Amino acid sequence: VQQREMTKARKLFDEMPERDVVSWNLMLSGYLSCRGSRYIEEGRNLFDRMPDRDFVSWNTMISGYARNGRMADALCLFNGMPERNVVSWNAMITGFLKNGDVKHAMEFFERMPERDVASLSALVSGLIQNGKLDKAARVLLDSGRIGDDGREDLVHAYNTLIAGYGQRGKVDEARRLFDQIPSYHDRGKFQNARFGRNVVSWNTMIMVYVKTRDIVSARQLFDQMPVRDTFSWNTMISGYVHMSDMEEALNLFGKMPNPDALSWNCMISGFGQMGNLKLAREFFERMPQKNLVSWNSMIAGYEKNGDCEQAIKLFCQMHLKGEKPDRHTLSSLLSVCAEFVDLHLGMQIHQRVIKIFIPDVPLNNSLVTMYARCGAIIEARTIFDDMKLQKDVVSWNAMIGGLASHGFAADALELFGAMKRLKVQPTYITFISVLNACAHAGLVEQGRTHFKSMVTEFGIEPRVEHF
Repeated sequence: VQQREMTKARKLFDEMPERDVVSWNLMLSGYLSCRGSRYIEEGRNLFDRMPDRDFVSWNTMISGYARNGRMADALCLFNGMPERNVVSWNAMITGFLKNGDVKHAMEFFERMPERDVASLSALVSGLIQNGKLDKAARVLLDSGRIGDDGREDLVHAYNTLIAGYGQRGKVDEARRLFDQIPSYHDRGKFQNARFGRNVVSWNTMIMVYVKTRDIVSARQLFDQMPVRDTFSWNTMISGYVHMSDMEEALNLFGKMPNPDALSWNCMISGFGQMGNLKLAREFFERMPQKNLVSWNSMIAGYEKNGDCEQAIKLFCQMHLKGEKPDRHTLSSLLSVCAEFVDLHLGMQIHQRVIKIFIPDVPLNNSLVTMYARCGAIIEARTIFDDMKLQKDVVSWNAMIGGLASHGFAADALELFGAMKRLKVQPTYITFISVLNACAHAGLVEQGRTHFKSMVTEFGIEPRVEHF
């Protein structure tokens, strides 16, 4: 059942000499966890045949209907239950919210005879997903006035809503909500000591500031924290890295009690982005236990800073250590091959890509770029054409750029025409290749026409490279 091999599971189930309610519920859960109406109907047939049903049976069936958007069926089943528990109500509320029916979700929440720790969190999360953040805030405010009932789940719901405001860039609302949660110093004033800011509350608010690049407010809050965990430290270090303030990131890393792999990788990546490959490599070598991200960060650092030789050497070292590459590793190496114009190595990596992965769009783009830069236009075009409708603007730019730079001006301009017909929005990079193609082919008037359309039709500001 866990592997969703329902035919085998059903065969074993049918062969059982005796079945109890757990056996029936396992099969029911298996059918309803699979996608497709056929499995739901199989589940319902099984449910109707059950000699005995418990809460799990009813709630599993209700949740299955809700997950598949069949709320009328879920409601009919809910109304037919001989007895309901809090999970039944939660399943209905979650189902309504998942299907965008906020009104009925609120009604059911108000009607609940009792609530557990999941009830309020489910409602708040669902309201956030439906864009009803202010309504979620009102629910929290009302829930805070109901005495002890439900207080233990309040802080989790508050944290969820703070994150929701943060994701939408509403920093002031997030901070106002954070300030409403009683702090540890004030908890004596509140009846239920379980309700107060926890480390997740602090981390969530710090993350909101970091995401909006307000590193000063994030640091102020970090310094006020009564207790910090590894996530707190990593959030602040990551914030400084994204602000390119490696001095402060290094300072904080030095004070961190127990840096984990994420802390080390963040520093390696940060120094790599700043071009300080010496320090990046020093951190990489000092790292107590490297993972795939560590190797990728270091290889990407070399690739982005044009040290192709070191990138390839490190990849060979990675291979000797028995670390298997992923899409990011191979994408970085393909960029190295493109920069190095090393077709032989590029083809070797391409073979490895085919053996290990079904290439996705970014990996295909890297392959097109590598072959095009190395002058293997036929190979580049084959991959480009095989991408069919999966192409993005990067794919088009890579192919048009490859054609233009290797003297196939007419083909480059023809492909640009196809790009426009398919309503793919060109970028300033596209026009660099298009104008280069016109220049190499001596198509002065056509070049002027494209330059004018770049500004008037596509609203792209001319850059030095366009002249």
